[in-house]
Amino acid sequence: MKICHVITRMILGGAQENTLLTCEGLRDRGHEVTLITGPALGPEGELMSRAAAGGYRLIVLDSLRREINPLRDRTAYFEIGKLLLEMRPDIVHSHSSKAGILARKAAAKIGGMKIVHTVHGLPFHPYESWWRNRLYVSLEKRAAKRSDAIISVADAMTCQAMAQGIGKPEQYTTIYSGMEVSTFLDRPAEAEKFRASLDLPADAVLVTQVARLAELKGHEYVLEAAERIENKRVYFCFVGEGVLRETIEAEIARRGLSDRFRLVGLLPPEKIPAVMHATDVLVHCSLREGLARTLPQAMLASRPVISYDVDGAREVVDDETGVLLEPREVNGLVRAIETLAGSAELREKMGRAGRERCREMFDHNRMVDRIECLYRKVCKNRRSDDC
Repeated sequence: MKICHVITRMILGGAQENTLLTCEGLRDRGHEVTLITGPALGPEGELMSRAAAGGYRLIVLDSLRREINPLRDRTAYFEIGKLLLEMRPDIVHSHSSKAGILARKAAAKIGGMKIVHTVHGLPFHPYESWWRNRLYVSLEKRAAKRSDAIISVADAMTCQAMAQGIGKPEQYTTIYSGMEVSTFLDRPAEAEKFRASLDLPADAVLVTQVARLAELKGHEYVLEAAERIENKRVYFCFVGEGVLRETIEAEIARRGLSDRFRLVGLLPPEKIPAVMHATDVLVHCSLREGLARTLPQAMLASRPVISYDVDGAREVVDDETGVLLEPREVNGLVRAIETLAGSAELREKMGRAGRERCREMFDHNRMVDRIECLYRKVCKNRRSDDC
């Protein structure tokens, strides 16, 4: 098949890693793959280098940006349409809200191609202004009508979209966002180096959050919990970069926690397995996610996880694999950290359960197999059960 993927930007992120692995996997299966994206702008890091070396066609449109800009968005729409008209793909597969709205509209206007969209995270949420939410829901409803199939990275995404009247049940398929599972299963030598670089006491219990230093990622709740934790063996590490770094550093100092926190900044994806293996407990206090990749990544490394119960988190986190808490709950976060910090046996038990749960569930080869099967279904009207 001739397949064209469209995504807004190739920064370091779950949607982008998903798209890269999908493009690479489809290329390996003999399909003709093109990836259209915008410039990789922002403090989050980039995956453009890997995309450029992926062995498929890469097209970068300067007009395709994350921020809403009617004039620039109109230009991006026409440029995407022109490219689709030239290449005439069998499948147009869009990712993320902006690219999904523009690419699906352009593909539907041209006609003659099947349209698939992946929901990595919905643009509307309780922390957004009412008028933006109303706009996003309206746009997503229109885009869904143009879609032959919609992939959700978690069942929660389907439920939230359907609750707003976006699409029909038969359009949706849940395909968990795959990753290179094998890189997380065995402890890499770099794990010891990473932990040594943090200059921790020998008996330290390391609690790590891997997320952009940005709004809604919940770093403030970790800071508040850290201030209440009496076990001085517990240390914290934030992996990631973003606009709130200076604010977070100032808050750490204000709370007198500088000796117990390590901010290591942005790390490339190939370093994350070492981070997970060097960690004792993974926390994820974000208030908004599709299904955070750091949860299965930590679980594949046999680490217990503590997460707020948002979006798809409960599809991997339960009493066997970690602790699921109500959003913004700090008292529960304190108890969970202290409980896990005090029991290596419990950490090991939960870690084993998490690994077994995620080993097959998040394998990127399985993800690509299911996406390829879905393409064949929409092209040949096969039953969804065949996938």
